[in-house]
Amino acid sequence: MPTALFAWRRTPPPFLIGGAEVTQQLLAEELAASGWHVTYLGSHEAPWNGATQLPAMRAHLDTHGVPYDEGDGALRYRWNGVECAALMQNTVEHALGGFLGALRPDIVFTSQEGSAQLAAQARPTALVAGILHSVSATGLGVLAGRPHHGLAVSEFVRARAPHTAGTRLSVMYPPFALPGPSSDAACTTSALMINPIPAKGSGLLHQLVRLMPEQHFTLVEGWWDTAADFAAYPNVTYVPRVYDMAPLYRSHRLLLVPSTVEDAFPRVIIEAALHGVPSIGTDRGGIPEAIGDAGIVLPSTAGPETWAGAIRNADHEALGMRARSRAVRYTRPRLPELHELGI
Repeated sequence: MPTALFAWRRTPPPFLIGGAEVTQQLLAEELAASGWHVTYLGSHEAPWNGATQLPAMRAHLDTHGVPYDEGDGALRYRWNGVECAALMQNTVEHALGGFLGALRPDIVFTSQEGSAQLAAQARPTALVAGILHSVSATGLGVLAGRPHHGLAVSEFVRARAPHTAGTRLSVMYPPFALPGPSSDAACTTSALMINPIPAKGSGLLHQLVRLMPEQHFTLVEGWWDTAADFAAYPNVTYVPRVYDMAPLYRSHRLLLVPSTVEDAFPRVIIEAALHGVPSIGTDRGGIPEAIGDAGIVLPSTAGPETWAGAIRNADHEALGMRARSRAVRYTRPRLPELHELGI
């Protein structure tokens, strides 16, 4: 049985923070469903501040009836066919050595914080693929560990990735799952935005909310809670972080992606499109690549009046049909693609 090991310093599935977590979870589950033995090594302590997430993780597993073992600072459980282990940050590298010896994995996937060390540790005994989730120092940092493959999540990311001796750079778009059967929930005229923080364009959003009092906006918590920033607006509904975005996608007509940073390939654009929801986004980073010809791309210099006009005039039904048709291509299996890349 072929064996894959995912190793990084963030939480293992299904504990999600952003696109990187979702992308790797879906890839791990696809491998498991295809007959691979998949182990996912992570940490229950956040790599950026060391805060433990054990209470929330236990509560989530209990809610879903998932049994788990806990001891020596580690939480172990099985999720959708994937064996998961969440450890303390200071034991991840030691644990990786144990997993490499015991599992003898055919491939190790790693990414994000501290992944260069993990890639270098795994390289002598396994094929190593570093997933490049962004063009930030964190996203591209895995290349310093000289993985055999660097898998960029978009053409934009591959173009920005530095050449690394011994590493083959390729594009592997993130995996996406087809939506399940839709409910009869009515579609509102509200515009949807996810992760309303400054880097994602919350400054412009504040201007839009004030400029368009007749337009309702639904904001969904992302990296941190910014509800207090929008509490005074009568035309804003703020939704705490959710695991299942499908009901929100289905009930909105437009997704706003006014990022001021160079996003790699925003998952939310494709996820919304699979529900027939087109996006209006800036021309930053991989946003135009994700939207394609099935939405509206505005210059990063566009002001709130331009955005308001685009929201008011968008033919969301026609764009939504085009967006759904285009997004379906991203739901194809990734294993044949990995095979073509020599993995």
